[in-house]
Amino acid sequence: MHGPPLVFALEATRPLGERVAAALGGALALHEERGFEDGEHKSRPLTNVRERDVYVLQSLHGLGGQSVDAKLLRLLFFIAALRTNGATRVTAVVPYLGYSRKDRRTQPNDPVTTRYVAQLFEAVDTDRIFTLEVHNVVAYQNAFRCAAEHLDSHHLFTGPVATAVGDAEVVVLSPDVGGVKRADGFRRALEAKLMRPLGAGFMEKRRSGGVVSGEHLVGEVQGRTVVIVDDLVAGGTTVRRAAEACARAGATRILAVAAHGVFSAQAADNLNVAPLESLLVTDSIPVDLAPAPLHSRLTVVGCAPALADAIRRLHLGEPLPGDIGG
Repeated sequence: MHGPPLVFALEATRPLGERVAAALGGALALHEERGFEDGEHKSRPLTNVRERDVYVLQSLHGLGGQSVDAKLLRLLFFIAALRTNGATRVTAVVPYLGYSRKDRRTQPNDPVTTRYVAQLFEAVDTDRIFTLEVHNVVAYQNAFRCAAEHLDSHHLFTGPVATAVGDAEVVVLSPDVGGVKRADGFRRALEAKLMRPLGAGFMEKRRSGGVVSGEHLVGEVQGRTVVIVDDLVAGGTTVRRAAEACARAGATRILAVAAHGVFSAQAADNLNVAPLESLLVTDSIPVDLAPAPLHSRLTVVGCAPALADAIRRLHLGEPLPGDIGG
């Protein structure tokens, strides 16, 4: 492969792509996206990709005028065009990987959508996919037959959270049992930053027919600062109920961190009444697309430097931070 990594960003993710390219010390490679009157579209690289190591950024969320399906299809078509035009290796950089929440059957005849999406990427000859803080790392890695790289968001949040909590007694809490491992990873990273032990806890959570239930809180939070850790916030119900449970149990301050601010229409209603001091998210999804009432509650942490560092490492064949195989 010739030269440095070649980085494209499709139009829906261009602002983030430009920040990633700048962090790499360059500019985005040129491409064209064109729509037709009947809703069809095409995209093509305007930069020579032959024998190059190519990275394509596209976050698969449903905001900003394009559905997640449209973003996915455009990304797949563009990857296929790169392979047609001689790219040696193509990596899909998908900071927010849509459809990753449905990774197993929970009802009879359920789909396993994560696996179906993986098959689509494989069908267009994607060499590698790379994402930030996926919903379930094991399910993600098992779904893909091509290389599936993952970057957790712990190191993005530990700095601002450490500053916010100061010398307080801190409990890191998962809002559900399924996220305990994620919260524990964040707790260990924050312990290293603060150089002192921290408490841990989790909430009981059950979801059926779109209704979330379960009120049991495990962990001692009275008189402590609580940091709720999740991978994403969509409707805000999960983080709201966890924050309310902590407040009832006597927590003095409550913060939350989540890599991806998906923010459905009901998120503003839930989060504006939640007893949260602050919610930290990355810009994997443009926060300016979130409902306006949410903006005063949000602290945005840029993920472009971390994505750029990961692209640099992947291009050089180096392990990503936290890669147990490295």
